Amino acid sequence: MADTRTYGGYRTGGLWAAVGISFTAVLIGSGLALFLMLEYDERCSQGLVQGPGGLRGIRNQAFPPATVCEFERGEVSSLGNAWVLGALLWVALVVLVVCLFTALVADWFEPRPGDPLVEPRSRAEQVSRTGAAFFVTGSLFLLLYALAGWELFTGPSSACSASGDWGYHPPRTLEYSFFPPQATCQYASGTTEHLTSGWLSSLTALSALPALVAGVGFALARRRRRGGERRAAAPLSAPAEERSRELP
Repeated sequence: MADTRTYGGYRTGGLWAAVGISFTAVLIGSGLALFLMLEYDERCSQGLVQGPGGLRGIRNQAFPPATVCEFERGEVSSLGNAWVLGALLWVALVVLVVCLFTALVADWFEPRPGDPLVEPRSRAEQVSRTGAAFFVTGSLFLLLYALAGWELFTGPSSACSASGDWGYHPPRTLEYSFFPPQATCQYASGTTEHLTSGWLSSLTALSALPALVAGVGFALARRRRRGGERRAAAPLSAPAEERSRELP
């Protein structure tokens, strides 16, 4: 028999709205920052970007997305005068992380109804909500993991040579790990570099955290629902057991 009683759950609608708004802001802002990066490294290497001293190197910054030209006495970023965009991206990211984790952790608890922050909710609704959150966060983690570590699936010890025709001198895989998905490649010249971009490997590892939090909430909701169903079915079976004992 299903447990149809009403329990309590924290009101997280505002948190999820903030998650959606901040996530959209991060996407749009990152897209604009990526647009500003177009051909910026070539401009820097050709001397079209002025900086303090001589040019020492060029690197790509993961977040906010930017190409950074490193000079002897300082750095110049592709964001340039758009530093406000970088600040807004950091604010949006912080809001996204805080609201997301707060909303997911709130689903771990089952407060008593009556508080202004609590809304009535059946355990079936709790399972549905937490299951949807677990599906979304888990799918995002699996997608990022596949993008970051697909070469490892072809053979960890030969991951560095899996994505190209290297002839007689394929790069060697010196070391690898499945979490975060990463490998160190050594080329014929002796130089070494990571198989996966550092920012993608780090993002993949971080994306496992919301999936884990959502998974805990989903497991708790399912456990509570099964416990409620067993308690609801117990009174129905008691009279039948009493009648069976009265029979000769």
